[in-house]
Amino acid sequence: MSKPLGADPLTTFSHRRFAIARTAAQRAASLAWLVTVLIPTVASAHILRGAQGGFGSGFLHPLSGLDHFLAMFAVGLWGAQMGGRQVWTLPVAFPLIMVVGGIIGISGFHLPYIETGIALSILVLGLVICVAWKAPEWMALLLIAFFAICHGYAHGAELPLAADPADYAIGFVLATGLIHILGIGVGLLVGRLWRGRVSQMLGGVIALGGVYYLVA
Repeated sequence: MSKPLGADPLTTFSHRRFAIARTAAQRAASLAWLVTVLIPTVASAHILRGAQGGFGSGFLHPLSGLDHFLAMFAVGLWGAQMGGRQVWTLPVAFPLIMVVGGIIGISGFHLPYIETGIALSILVLGLVICVAWKAPEWMALLLIAFFAICHGYAHGAELPLAADPADYAIGFVLATGLIHILGIGVGLLVGRLWRGRVSQMLGGVIALGGVYYLVA
């Protein structure tokens, strides 16, 4: 007598894990999307542009500056692409080290070629996503740290121009985290499509943005 047909327990477990991960990614992406729809405009953000105001100005600065937005989105996307601990270690490390860069900017210490570093962060992060580079964690964190210093310095150089520097700093750190969440959410949602090629194509688009900022 033949055995009754039934679902393979391993297959069922795998499907359930994928469904849970997809639901979590959808919720994360939805949360970040609700924030990003508040962006009034998408324009280039540069160190020389003044940043008057407090929390609201700091919150909108990373969201309204396409160069900063692309780099921070790429951090989350790359973490999701690599998987494992990198899903959270990269997005957590970036804003923390940004604070160090911000302190350097506030102190008045001059770091040259910061805007070039910001443009390179977009280009390099886009390229590593495009080629799906599974970097060792220490190397990925080192790369993230260098770029976080550049972005943090750019924000820190503007902090003295803000009416409330502390609130401004809280605003841009919070916005940075939300952009990372958006990148993670998108990465988890599209990471399995066409064997990861959708994520790689997004990386290519980000890299093109880096080229633009290098030559602009």
